[in-house]
Amino acid sequence: MKKFVLSFLLAYTVLPLWADVSPKPEMQFNFIYNTADKAPIAPDSSEQIQCEDNQCMDPKPLGTYGLQKLYCSPEKCFSISYGYAHYQKLIIGFKDGSQKESNIFKTPAALRSTFNVYVNDDGLEVKLSPEQKPYSNITRRDAWASLLIILALELAAAWASISYMHKPLRILYAVAGANILSMFATWFFLAGYIRETAFLWIFCLLFESVFIWIFNRKYLTLTNAFNLSLAMNVTSYSLGMMISFWIAPWLF
Repeated sequence: MKKFVLSFLLAYTVLPLWADVSPKPEMQFNFIYNTADKAPIAPDSSEQIQCEDNQCMDPKPLGTYGLQKLYCSPEKCFSISYGYAHYQKLIIGFKDGSQKESNIFKTPAALRSTFNVYVNDDGLEVKLSPEQKPYSNITRRDAWASLLIILALELAAAWASISYMHKPLRILYAVAGANILSMFATWFFLAGYIRETAFLWIFCLLFESVFIWIFNRKYLTLTNAFNLSLAMNVTSYSLGMMISFWIAPWLF
């Protein structure tokens, strides 16, 4: 049993944890016009290009894959990816029928990055914003969808585990509290500072283990709490991966 648990833990901490409903790499693009005509952005004519080298010899569109996409409004754009290439380029269409390409720019190491896009007569110039303040929006639908999905999946997994171990169902109160706190910590704080999604998953696993144990030391050992948290997080990761693909069109 111990080898089984350790194998699960190794798999889910070493493999790239990119396809569930946790925060993912994002780029935000703020447009600054250096032209007399400030035509709005045409989202359907805009694309973010992935490049493996600084010459972009083999360009590939970011495309639409689950949550992965370049999302544009008439004023600005942002993108989400399960894993960006080393270099990027923007091709932006405008409502006046024009389309402009940007310089090739390097993908930052941060999970969330902000760029200034200067719209010139002859093209676009993308520069990393000098003020890299961690941005978050408490009204984001994907964040709240993440909370609801993870909470439902982990409560269900916890209920099954607790019933199997013949432990009191009052433990579910601590499970719910741990999930709400870890969600707010990852989406609205840690995502602005941590570069790898895997570390966010590990944080949730350990934080929820300790939180559940502290409030249920009468019923659970720390090992019990860790195994419970592992079962919960593996469930939310694997099922959340499928759910995130299904609900992606309604989140933005």
